[in-house]
Amino acid sequence: MTDAAPPAPLPPPPPARALPPAPNEAEREARLAVMRRRATGLLVAAVAIYVAARWYENAYPWVGFVRAMAEASVVGGLADWFAVTALFRHPLGIPIPHTAIIPNQKERIGRVLGNFFQNHFLAREVVILEVRRLQLSERIARWMSDLDNSRRIARQMATGLATALEGIPEQEVKDLIRRNAISGLERTKVAPIVGNLLALVTSDRRHQELLDEVVRMLARGLAENRDLIGSRIRERSPWWVPGAVDQAVVSQLIKALENLLREIQLDPFHPLRHKFDLAVADYIEKLRTSPEVGAKADAIKSQILTDAVVEEFIADVWGSLHRSVARYREEPGADAPEALARAISAAGQSLLDNEQQRHELEEFLTGLIASAAEQNRQKVADLIARTISAWDPAVASRRLELALGTRHLVGGRLLIHATSSVAIRTPSRAPPPAPAPAPPLPARSPPGSAPPRTC
Repeated sequence: MTDAAPPAPLPPPPPARALPPAPNEAEREARLAVMRRRATGLLVAAVAIYVAARWYENAYPWVGFVRAMAEASVVGGLADWFAVTALFRHPLGIPIPHTAIIPNQKERIGRVLGNFFQNHFLAREVVILEVRRLQLSERIARWMSDLDNSRRIARQMATGLATALEGIPEQEVKDLIRRNAISGLERTKVAPIVGNLLALVTSDRRHQELLDEVVRMLARGLAENRDLIGSRIRERSPWWVPGAVDQAVVSQLIKALENLLREIQLDPFHPLRHKFDLAVADYIEKLRTSPEVGAKADAIKSQILTDAVVEEFIADVWGSLHRSVARYREEPGADAPEALARAISAAGQSLLDNEQQRHELEEFLTGLIASAAEQNRQKVADLIARTISAWDPAVASRRLELALGTRHLVGGRLLIHATSSVAIRTPSRAPPPAPAPAPPLPARSPPGSAPPRTC
């Protein structure tokens, strides 16, 4: 059994045609009134023609065809009026059976309209085609890339954040920071994290730069405090040691230290540098694995977190944040954060230049909208049914009458019927006159009698 061929890709959807704007209720009322006047005028004209033709039919036999045409038009017009009126109300207010169909069946009509809309407008295939025709990803990218639009987004974001922060009490914000940030730090083991950070620093020998800085600092300290060091050594020297000896010892000691620091600075492979590498590596390992070092690090961490400086830090953070965003609440026309606006614009331009990202965004939006329509189309159908069912019968009938505009059918049928009657009905030939009766023959006289005498 062979595998089925993959389905052919869907053809691109045809371009959407622009629809005229929908008229409002006032315009529909006006159009319906015009239709009603036209239909009534045509019906009155047909009745007038029928009466006139009926009056002159005996004098002019051909007028009978005009009378027949007008009669058909009147009958057809009245029938159309009755049929259309029966949809929306009782004709002439008379409760004739099977009339006022829409007011009496509005619940059923609502369900039918809801199901029709659900099955033919919110079907997944229809929604997908319409969403793809919109090209939402490209429109979004172009709109975001415009710097004016990105500034508008940034301003709205800043204003929304300012409004949200304004509604939160200050103490609750501080408690929130303490619970989420400080409490999280309290539960975190600091020693392994510090060990990993130091391991990252030592991976490219950055710790040797720290050693170089320490060596330079010590050399500078020796040079600047030579006299102080000498005086302190002489103070602690025995009384019986001559002053010249003390001075020589101080000079040699300081010189030896300066030479050692200089050698460390100049020699990247100095033994002290190697010992420093070993000491740092050993300390990193203890931070990662030693419980004693970990306990000491946690104790230091707890001491820092419980200090008053943490409260001051939280207060400073909240104050800076509050001052930064407050001006967007107090000044609605304030300039948008330029850095945020440019970042949004750059994101839109990047999306516009990357076709693959636009395609992925398009598929995501299409699937999201189609799924939402598919999941909620029954709710839309129920909403339509409930809305129509909740209408007052007269209101429902009137709204549907305005939406459909069916009054024009009366005049249209009347005009079509009148036109067709004129076109189809042609005068037939008059029947031939009947022959005149023959004069009666004179009665015969009996034999032997005298013929009648004429005057």
